[in-house]
Amino acid sequence: MTGELIKSRKADHLRICIEERIAPDHCYWDDIRLMHNAMPEINLDDIDMSSYVLGKKLEFPLIVTAITGGFPGAKKINENIAKACSDLGIGMGVGSERAGVTGINPESYSIIKDYDVPLVIGNVGAPQLVKQKSADLFTSEMVGQAQELIDADFVAIHLNFLQEVIQPEGDCNGVGVRDKIRDLALQYPIIVKETGAGIDSFTAQRLGGIGVQGIDVAGMGGTSFSAVEMYRAEEAGDDAQAELGNTFFDWGIPAPVALQEAKSSKLPLIASGGILDGTHVASAIAMGAQAAGVAKAILAEATESAEAVKQKLLLIKEELKVAMMLTGSPDIKSLSKARHVVLGETRDWFEGLKWTQNSI
Repeated sequence: MTGELIKSRKADHLRICIEERIAPDHCYWDDIRLMHNAMPEINLDDIDMSSYVLGKKLEFPLIVTAITGGFPGAKKINENIAKACSDLGIGMGVGSERAGVTGINPESYSIIKDYDVPLVIGNVGAPQLVKQKSADLFTSEMVGQAQELIDADFVAIHLNFLQEVIQPEGDCNGVGVRDKIRDLALQYPIIVKETGAGIDSFTAQRLGGIGVQGIDVAGMGGTSFSAVEMYRAEEAGDDAQAELGNTFFDWGIPAPVALQEAKSSKLPLIASGGILDGTHVASAIAMGAQAAGVAKAILAEATESAEAVKQKLLLIKEELKVAMMLTGSPDIKSLSKARHVVLGETRDWFEGLKWTQNSI
């Protein structure tokens, strides 16, 4: 794939995510309701929001997950995010680093090294780890380069096969991916990340015990890359590919369900996919995540300024703090045990899974 095509595609992705409807109409995190504690016996000012995520101490359990990189406009976006995350003491990931490692606007990624972000996560695509029809392999050495490019604490191997099968130029061979991840986990600090379709228990179990150090479930409910590719196809006049993208617009496992499914891995979990506010973060922690991840929630601000990103993240932090007060949770460990109920479509999913499992 040419450098110009990669840059154009990455710019397209960002523009579409800002301008178009790219998420399902239903927010599954709204189905998780935390039980109100009418007499919490704690002082709001004394609440401790700090937590350890993948072994790194964060001021509160939030990561701005993979968004972009690899084209000129991405440098300022990643710098805005990095400065805000550094100021607030939270984690940050970057978009796929294939472009940067192959010499396409590497500074759009490496700019984050100028900031003291306590948890930095790199990003490499799983499909590029195995042989594809029209692409060179992303080698083990290149994974090391991806880590070095941003001084990453971890490299996320992202599973984006939904996007690849919808994308006209997509890499659609998935044979051997688990073995490649296992081999890389022997050499580098590796986590695995879905990209909007969620992790099922079978996949989670296959990732457990092979050296992977965590999973970002990235479930349905946030950005649908099937939708993103649908818009790209429409703009290119490819009606058949656009219809394919529309068919799979809301394909996947809702993020709260994916979080529950991924527990079978016994690995630390990051909950992303439709996280929009601090109550969603609190729900994710109560359901078993070490941290929540946001992307679309701060994307518009990231194109504006570091201060705009910081203010949006501070709002999420304050919402999380209030949720902790109202559940009687003086710290994140207590929040992880907070009572909650599951309603609506998410409850339907859980009930449906019970029926499926019992019918096998």
